[in-house]
Amino acid sequence: MKKFILMALVVVLALVSCAAYAWEPSKNVTVIVAYKAGSGTDNTARVLSKFATDKIGKTLVIQNLEGGSGSIGWTALSNARPDGLTIGFINLPTLCSNIVEQLGDYKIDDFVPICNHVNETSLVMVAKSSPFNSLEELVKFAKENPGKLKASTNGMKASNHIGAELLAKTADFKYMAIPYGGTADQLLALRQGEVDFSVAKEADIASMMSEVKILGVFAENRMASFPDVPTLGELGFYNKWYGSARAIVAPKGTSPEAIKFYEEAFKKAMEDPEYIAAAEKAGVTTLYMNAEDTAKLIEQQYKFCTDEVSKLWD
Repeated sequence: MKKFILMALVVVLALVSCAAYAWEPSKNVTVIVAYKAGSGTDNTARVLSKFATDKIGKTLVIQNLEGGSGSIGWTALSNARPDGLTIGFINLPTLCSNIVEQLGDYKIDDFVPICNHVNETSLVMVAKSSPFNSLEELVKFAKENPGKLKASTNGMKASNHIGAELLAKTADFKYMAIPYGGTADQLLALRQGEVDFSVAKEADIASMMSEVKILGVFAENRMASFPDVPTLGELGFYNKWYGSARAIVAPKGTSPEAIKFYEEAFKKAMEDPEYIAAAEKAGVTTLYMNAEDTAKLIEQQYKFCTDEVSKLWD
């Protein structure tokens, strides 16, 4: 009997110990998105948040803090209380490019990775009304008229600006880059005829496919969603994959228990069949990575910005 009581006491103490180390949010969670409502990042964040709310047990409240190529939102995120009640989305390589170019007051280690959400291939596009029907036509015109073509971007040296530079450098033409506040404004400028071409991602244009023409993709193989569109490499231009990742992070100092909680909750959300269907409908290319692999991705993107992207503007 004494042995039984002793064993029961051990079990109770173990359960109490586990409960003491368990973590879950005590109230609704603020999710900082560093771009305006309706942007690609905002759209993908809202698709995921809808399904993650049930897994987390609290409402995810998206707070749009746009401006400065993401720097305004990421500064706020880096300065938030590390109590697990504020998390946010980062865009790669833009976050790393901002740091390399000293466009923000934050560093890589000001953020703790939770998981990766999206991995998207960049696309070269023009407005539906554009006279260019192929990337070869656009490049030919650009070479014959140096500096005349205008491209809208999501900010100076941000992800879509980097894509436009990669195209221009490898195709050997000059153009004028015009920065806008984010991808939503960038693509509005394209559709309104203010510029000649843009680089963006599939989720960015999911709601406006009838208003644009895709001329090329930054991939090693043709994309299943655009099988008739050539890769840049096929045409003799940039021959590597290029695109953006959207990851979820917390401010430095957030407890490992909170990070683990979110890591597991978002994984469950991204594996939900209803989420998968909604993501496919919205053009969201989900690629879950755990916290450790997301940290490696951020490190790789920082190296890419340091070694390659910084040289685009030499």
